[in-house]
Amino acid sequence: MSESGYDADAIPHPQSPLLTELLRDVSRSFYLTLRVLPKPVRPQIGLAYLLARATDTLADTELLPVADRLHALQALRERIAGTRLTPVNFGAFAERQSSPGERLLLERIEEALSVFNRFTYSDQQRVREVLATITSGQELDLKRFHGASQNHIAALQTEAELDDYTYRVAGCVGEFWTRITRAHLFPVAPLDDAKLLHDGVRFGKGLQLVNLLRDLPRDLRQGRCYLPQERLRAIGLEPADLLDPANEPEFRALYHAYLDQATAHLAAGWEYTNTLPRRFIRVRLACAWPVLIGIRTIEKLRAANILDPQLRVKTTRSEVRGIIARSVLRYPWSESWRRLLPETDSRISS
Repeated sequence: MSESGYDADAIPHPQSPLLTELLRDVSRSFYLTLRVLPKPVRPQIGLAYLLARATDTLADTELLPVADRLHALQALRERIAGTRLTPVNFGAFAERQSSPGERLLLERIEEALSVFNRFTYSDQQRVREVLATITSGQELDLKRFHGASQNHIAALQTEAELDDYTYRVAGCVGEFWTRITRAHLFPVAPLDDAKLLHDGVRFGKGLQLVNLLRDLPRDLRQGRCYLPQERLRAIGLEPADLLDPANEPEFRALYHAYLDQATAHLAAGWEYTNTLPRRFIRVRLACAWPVLIGIRTIEKLRAANILDPQLRVKTTRSEVRGIIARSVLRYPWSESWRRLLPETDSRISS
């Protein structure tokens, strides 16, 4: 059976080199996922990623003042929402990018918006909602860490703040992904939508938590600590103490507790993947790969001294190719496929 299904107001999807060459240049890992997705959802998810990458690039252009970055984020958010008619020009941001792909993305942002404007109204609304949430997280980040440095580290204060942040920048993507695929691919499949959305949110949160835990040494040296200060103080540490690798033994139990939380979120993501109708092979593969890569990254983090500033934990290209090959080869056998992910308890922080 073909992987098809249609939104009520579906029209032929716009095609653009932005969704191929440029997307490949700004994210080789996500491009793998995008290529395997069925065509009815590929443009919307690809363009949403490009717009989110553009907002992230604007927020991260540290050579420009925070006020300028907040203003640029607001302008792009208004263009996406349709409340600003004047085209945006991010030339000052583009010329400060070291990545040719990110520079080109900012230069061609109006072209990306023209592709967006050819989507159906329903798809535009889905993209608007997820981008509004993502940019709210980026704006909060800029304000929260304004003026922070290695000598003056700013930290999230509570678990609630960490949970809110991972939802805004990634958990909401799980909702968007679910609504897009549900509308276009399996609109009448008998699924528990509330649970699917819940697990989709956890899926996104898990991926973001892995990123935060992996990037901890680099973030600390930029003055950012995403681990809540209340949890650090409970074990007698301050954010600045994490700059010293010698404090790893005291930090290890807490760090591994967060690795456990990330593992549980990704286990919910695996459950999400296996809840999707089995005939939609491409969507299941697109979900499976980030889960399995995330779990492999967690395994490496467990074996490392995460406070070592020289540490660069990364899943290699050969490991990624192995994950892809095993997932494809095992797919015809349900039990073998499910065993791609070791038994994990997804109830932690559910």
